[in-house]
Amino acid sequence: MTVLASIRSAWLVLGTASLLLSTTHAEPAVTDNDATDWRSTGGDVQGSYYSPLNLINERNVATLGHAWTYQTGTFRGLEATPLVVDGVMYTSGNWGIVYALDGATGKSLWTFTPKMDRKVGRDVCCDVVNRGVVVSGGRVYVAALDGELYALDARTGAIAWAADTVVDHTQPYTSTGAPQIAGEVVLIGNSGADMGDGGVRGYVSAFDLATGKLAWRFYVVPSRADPHPSKAMQAALATWDPGADPRGGAVWAGTAYDPQLNLVYIGTGNAAPYQDRVRNPGGGTHDDLYACSIVALDARTGEVAWHFQTTPGDDWDQDADATLIQADLEIGGKMRHTLLQASKNGFFYVFDRKTGELISGKPFTYINWARGLDARGRPIVAAVADYSRKPQLIYPSTSGGHSWAPMSFSPRTQLVYIPVTDVPMVWVDLEHKPVAHVEGSFGVGVLYPDASYDPAGMEELFGKLPRYDAAHPRRVLRNVLRAWDPAAQKAVWEQETSHGVFVNDGGVMSTGGNLVFQGRADGALYAYAADTGRLLHKIETGVGIMAAPMTYEVAGVQYVAVMAGYGGGAIANTYPDFAAGARYVNEGRIVAFRLGGGAVPPPPARARVTPPAPPPREGSRTDITRGARLFTGQCGRCHALGVSVLPDLRTAAPADLSRFEDIVLRGALGALGMGRFDDVLSESDAAAIHAYLIGEAWSAYLAANAAAAKPPPHP
Repeated sequence: MTVLASIRSAWLVLGTASLLLSTTHAEPAVTDNDATDWRSTGGDVQGSYYSPLNLINERNVATLGHAWTYQTGTFRGLEATPLVVDGVMYTSGNWGIVYALDGATGKSLWTFTPKMDRKVGRDVCCDVVNRGVVVSGGRVYVAALDGELYALDARTGAIAWAADTVVDHTQPYTSTGAPQIAGEVVLIGNSGADMGDGGVRGYVSAFDLATGKLAWRFYVVPSRADPHPSKAMQAALATWDPGADPRGGAVWAGTAYDPQLNLVYIGTGNAAPYQDRVRNPGGGTHDDLYACSIVALDARTGEVAWHFQTTPGDDWDQDADATLIQADLEIGGKMRHTLLQASKNGFFYVFDRKTGELISGKPFTYINWARGLDARGRPIVAAVADYSRKPQLIYPSTSGGHSWAPMSFSPRTQLVYIPVTDVPMVWVDLEHKPVAHVEGSFGVGVLYPDASYDPAGMEELFGKLPRYDAAHPRRVLRNVLRAWDPAAQKAVWEQETSHGVFVNDGGVMSTGGNLVFQGRADGALYAYAADTGRLLHKIETGVGIMAAPMTYEVAGVQYVAVMAGYGGGAIANTYPDFAAGARYVNEGRIVAFRLGGGAVPPPPARARVTPPAPPPREGSRTDITRGARLFTGQCGRCHALGVSVLPDLRTAAPADLSRFEDIVLRGALGALGMGRFDDVLSESDAAAIHAYLIGEAWSAYLAANAAAAKPPPHP
């Protein structure tokens, strides 16, 4: 494998990111009228992604089939879990588009498309996704990708009010998370700690539900320019190097609200840049509060009630933005009111949600970056976690042992169902390697050691790299659905959902019918017995599923619904052979199922295209190598070279350099989300990227012709 092919298949620059349980629990009676709906992001106030509905259950789920399909008209990642309120479904898609549908038929009631300069699409690490809406008081609240927060009339989709949540539009702020209702306010965070030259300063903003007026704003990391820092920010400043300019801590996903305590809980993102030695130039390890933390805020004022930092001095993008679930658990013979998180760093945390006391913390997946937690709950960092002097193979990857894809807690089984990513990553500190820093990379490189990982090819650029032995029992590279006992902190059962390659499998829902549902990248929705993990049913949809399913009841009929659409930026945009996107067009859909339904109509088959003869080669070897680095830093977080969510630029890029420059530098395709890059790329840069793409097109063309000419194997 050539160096450039290795870059294409394996190199990703970040920053430019069975045990069986027998149960005696009786099936709960469904008496609450609200139980027929799915009224909040996690289905209930606790955010548990659980429904007590049991018309669909382990005895009849095998007859579950297609009820209706709604096509969104988009072809990128869909990550939201729909809501259903009084029989009407509300959900969001790419850019923050909102859909209102009849829950029984899928008929469109209205659609809201936020107006924005779609150039903002280049400021996201992981595709133009949106993780959902919230509904309260006859209004639907959504945060568009550009950070505009909208309150919409639930009947018509008309704008009741809009608020700009971005404090500095010169910085790469975006919003991809679902808002959070907390008493009289609606909260929203932002993304951007992985972007730009040093990452944005993260915060969460609270707006009055009725008027949209800003109620308060909590900054996650302090500012040395603040003339009157709060007590919480004074404490945070002491955890950063005096010469540091605190950045990071974006609140891009996990939030929760306890109405009894009137506390809102936020999970915060990585400090920026990734490496502690860069963030804190004075030397020594610093905690960098309140990055990589769970913070409880007073919903009235935004003041800190308590905090817990999961990954102090984070060097590995192991933030704390994963799902937060409230659960009442019997632990040590005592009922505890807890807050649960299966964090990206591989530890499952159980907190007292009033005080923030860490009740327990145990690894829920294989990790090697830490040897456990000390008496205070701080990770005991292992030697292998230090990649500053040589590249290291570290578990988990930057995707985390568990990230944004929702987990579920069932009060029926007292188990948490976690979509686990048992995937490592090779970390490289570019400061000591013979390769120029890529703009926005923060000086860090990472490689997913999947089937395309070729250390020999990469070592031309980065020196000796760790080997990945897929046969080693501890060298896991797979996704699993793992049932976890949060009180005993142990696994109860698991089902492997993918193997040998990095993919984004879907979030999870559990129900009173003793069922657990999860969609996968292969395009199927799976139903398992919640108590034993036994596979009960599989429904092919033809579209990769990342979002968590939900369930609701209309006119005595229980439905299960899920958004289907694969994507996620960078390597997650590439389809492995088994993925639905390798076989079918990645057609965005909302699919609903009911008992007695039929097969889901598949999307159009993906055309198998033989690479055409490329245009004449361009540029020198130096130009092509520079183009590879520029492509990696500026294009590769969205465009993969292969069968992927966005066009394969080896065959889709115009052969005419001037037309290519019109698109890349002057925004000719801006309306489609391809923003102009003339503020960061010159004409010579665009020419180098073009030369690199033509070189890669020739490699693909010659490889395809060689494969076609190869005689078939003997029978």
